[in-house]
Amino acid sequence: MSGLRIGIVGCGKVGDLHAVALTELPEANFVAACDSQFSRAKQFSDRYGAQPFDSLTEMLKTAGLDAVMVCTPHPLHEEPTVAAAKAGVHVLVEKPLASSLKACDAMIRAAQDGNVKLGVVSQRRLFEPVQRMKAAIDAGKIGQPVLGTFSMFSWRDQAYYQSDPWRGKWETEGGGVLVNQSPHQLDLLQWFMGEIAEVSGYWGNLNHPYIEVEDTAVANIRFRSGALGNLVTSLSQNPGIYTKVHVHGSNGASVGVQTDTGASFVAGMSEIADPPLNDVWSIPGEEHLLSQFEQEDRDHFQKINATQHYHTLQIQDFLQAVLNDREPMVTGEEGRVVVELFTAIYRSNELRRPIEFPLR
Repeated sequence: MSGLRIGIVGCGKVGDLHAVALTELPEANFVAACDSQFSRAKQFSDRYGAQPFDSLTEMLKTAGLDAVMVCTPHPLHEEPTVAAAKAGVHVLVEKPLASSLKACDAMIRAAQDGNVKLGVVSQRRLFEPVQRMKAAIDAGKIGQPVLGTFSMFSWRDQAYYQSDPWRGKWETEGGGVLVNQSPHQLDLLQWFMGEIAEVSGYWGNLNHPYIEVEDTAVANIRFRSGALGNLVTSLSQNPGIYTKVHVHGSNGASVGVQTDTGASFVAGMSEIADPPLNDVWSIPGEEHLLSQFEQEDRDHFQKINATQHYHTLQIQDFLQAVLNDREPMVTGEEGRVVVELFTAIYRSNELRRPIEFPLR
């Protein structure tokens, strides 16, 4: 079978999204899966015709891999990434890159030393409404971006936190809503707005007494361009309402996307039930296009499995980056910015002052 030889590390819920994609892509030959529990690795591998391992060292030594997909809990991203890079194996990591900047830097350094590609999953960049926004911003249709906002009003219940033993704990999840549910939109905000200069933020646990980590966070951002931004991200609204990213320009025009309706989907537990849509589009002369965009995106949504489709597109981009020796769509360095952003919010809350960038 042709294609890059791929292994998956972490045979949990999000691992299935990667495995399904790998079985569909001509660039991939999914050959191995590793999990600390061999029984889970065996069950997972049997579903996809791969070889199971409970030792990452053994998998890297014997499976002849070209790349691995790291799908472990966030604090466990560093070890397999560094080991793979040292073995000359390319790495695509589930979001976020890691739960600490120290881990991010070790991963990036290992990839550089091993001369391998390091990518981070942020598949919402590939949503059609998001691509439309980015193109309009880059074309100068809103002037310069001067104000960016990210708002998420979502929900997670107790059953969600009990579905995996690592959820809701600082040691094993690395954080709460900032680390787990928000990285996609944090990535979009910085992708649209540019380099960050300073962050001031707070977090709290408003109505989830059975977890250690935050369910809500707020922050203000000053970008190096002089633009401003803010975010409110929460899992405390039952039922969930929406998740949106808006960008307002120096000429008064605004563009926006509702990436999620209701509570955002949970890999292996729910599906994307509603299409992402542009909900604001006030570019002069293009205001009338908003209804057209909505119809196009609703029609497209009916033709795809949105839960799987965008993951598959980003995995394909990563594999093509390896094959064509170019940078992947979202690099390790870009993934680090998201970790830098949520780390700044945690530090700001602890120190009760703004945090200047870059962070170390």
